[in-house]
Amino acid sequence: MNTYVLAIDQGTTSSRAIIFDASLAIISVAQQEFTQIFPQSGWVEHDPEEIWSSTLNTIKAAVDKAGIAITDIGAIGITNQRETTIIWDKETGKPVYNAIVWQDRRTSNYCSTLSTGGYEEAITEKTGLLLDPYFSGTKIRWILDNCDGARQQAEAGNLAFGTVDTFLLWRLTSGRVHATDATNAARTMVFNIHDNDWDQDLLDLLEIPQALLPGVYDSSYEYGTTSSDILGGSVPVCGIAGDQQAALVGQACFQPGMLKSTYGTGCFAVLNTGRQAVRSKNKLLTTIGYRINGVTTYALEGSIFVAGAAVQWMRDAMGLIDEASDSGGLARSADPHQDVYLVPAFTGLGAPHWDAEARGAIFGITRGTGPAELSRAALESVCYQTRDLLEAMQNDWQQENAPVLRVDGGMVASNFTMQFLADILNAPVDRPQILETTAVGAAYLAGLQKNIYPQPQEFADTWKLERRFSPDLSEEIRNRKYVGWKDAVRRTLTTF
Repeated sequence: MNTYVLAIDQGTTSSRAIIFDASLAIISVAQQEFTQIFPQSGWVEHDPEEIWSSTLNTIKAAVDKAGIAITDIGAIGITNQRETTIIWDKETGKPVYNAIVWQDRRTSNYCSTLSTGGYEEAITEKTGLLLDPYFSGTKIRWILDNCDGARQQAEAGNLAFGTVDTFLLWRLTSGRVHATDATNAARTMVFNIHDNDWDQDLLDLLEIPQALLPGVYDSSYEYGTTSSDILGGSVPVCGIAGDQQAALVGQACFQPGMLKSTYGTGCFAVLNTGRQAVRSKNKLLTTIGYRINGVTTYALEGSIFVAGAAVQWMRDAMGLIDEASDSGGLARSADPHQDVYLVPAFTGLGAPHWDAEARGAIFGITRGTGPAELSRAALESVCYQTRDLLEAMQNDWQQENAPVLRVDGGMVASNFTMQFLADILNAPVDRPQILETTAVGAAYLAGLQKNIYPQPQEFADTWKLERRFSPDLSEEIRNRKYVGWKDAVRRTLTTF
């Protein structure tokens, strides 16, 4: 029996491959970072070929570490950085331009033009999204309009668009399969989440030819098999989900009202709202949580553009720490009497503000402020932003008590950060035994399709808590610190 499952976790700063056994225990992990490209202020790109090569390298390394053959793997699941946009030639498979990353803001002016033209309401009604450069639609249009011959080639049906999952699937199958799942399609700004189909009105508005687009299927679905000359064997690809939706599945948040927050490069809080697509009054996104057996489960999502990226900034740009893991210890040594606030609007502010032009700022600096205080401010900024999101969610989705927050991602290994998160939220924060919940979600969706893993409720019963962080901060201090944060954000915003 081929009961191993391979999860491809293609993220913003690295590609990873994780092999799970039939009980969803991790057998091996391989990871490779790749280049971040910043051509201009506010622009962020990746080389699609480096994404592909790093993915292949990690798959092969993970298989070698596990001591198994590729043919021992029963299914592959893919989870990916969402909204990142790639267009390539169908004949050669060669990208016509670099991948434009979800963080990229180059289409801000075009989004403003659409907003002035009165199109935002229709876009939000159909897609659940806000009119913002974050999403794929305006990125697609930019590539078609700025790469020589791209629009003509697209209209002739010679080019293919995909988010990263689609590009990897195309390469893994040697161009035989051009497809995505509903969760990734829902992030393009041209997919109608109520009809579960591409929206012709929005395609016409953004001047995107239908021939560019992939087919859209369930998150747990047999998409096709890998070419034997790519991996050395044919393995079915049976699960795809955008990284945040994969984490929702990996955290077993299958019941309406369950909530998870992932702390990676950015931070993304997702609340399961069941079969109801809840329209937000607080600038949150209404999106597809997952689609299994043709049934769509919806979610509310709040997106923070900078979480772990703030720690990377401290390490790489400021030189305040040597390793990301040093940030918690440094923050713990900070002067508790200094209230320093970092608003990490390096690429604008996401929910609930959605200010594409805002830029980062630091407030409360004194002569006594040093690396420790800045480190603490960077970690605390993630927690303050999470509270902003959860308050907006509670206004949109009325619950008597604040839900328990299930957390995952690289930053949650920091006890300092998780304790402050519980303190500022005044709510429990649960850290699971397995932090690789995004990869777990991708593996589960693939294994579910092949009957390697159980049905959702039985899977939910296997979720295990590693540690619960309970609030331990006085109401007076909590309120004072949060008021200071809101004042710092107000001073940073360019729109009021």
